[in-house]
Amino acid sequence: MSLRERKKLATWRAIRTAALRLFEEQGYEATTVEQIVAAANVSRATFFNYFAGKEAVVFDQDPEERGAWQALMDGRPADEPLWDSLTVILTGFVESLRDRMPLQRRLKAQSPALAQSGQNFGEAFFTELRKWVTSRTAPGADLSATLQVNLALAAVITAYDTWPDDEPFDGFLRRLERCLSAGRPAVAIG
Repeated sequence: MSLRERKKLATWRAIRTAALRLFEEQGYEATTVEQIVAAANVSRATFFNYFAGKEAVVFDQDPEERGAWQALMDGRPADEPLWDSLTVILTGFVESLRDRMPLQRRLKAQSPALAQSGQNFGEAFFTELRKWVTSRTAPGADLSATLQVNLALAAVITAYDTWPDDEPFDGFLRRLERCLSAGRPAVAIG
């Protein structure tokens, strides 16, 4: 990574860190972009060079996360059953959100604007996962592969939607593992 790229990443992270701290301290609705830029020591224009708005600060993925996702996917053996690969990849992805997902969840619960947002914590990742599944699917096996990825994503959504407010993140991970285990297809569709 070049010096310029490292500086851009450091700025992106400084803005996000300042914003998330302010959201945690005073709530999403009460925090203004002006407060965020002051806390991050950047201009308003710089903020909008990196984020479309406050909502993007909550949901946008760290620029280096895409490489981590790709490593999760590329690390799976070609001959591994798809469901086993999906289980490892999804569990690894969710684990990477350990520090951010509980805050995002609290902010969505506290903010009507965020609660109605069409974004979720994994949109970009889920898109990449679907592309990865398609790239490793043999001709004629697309029905089974599509069904498996949809079942696996439904397991993640179910675990998230049923995650009690008072349950710690590790409880959520166990819930996800149970959902993935229960959702495992009995047979592949030909």
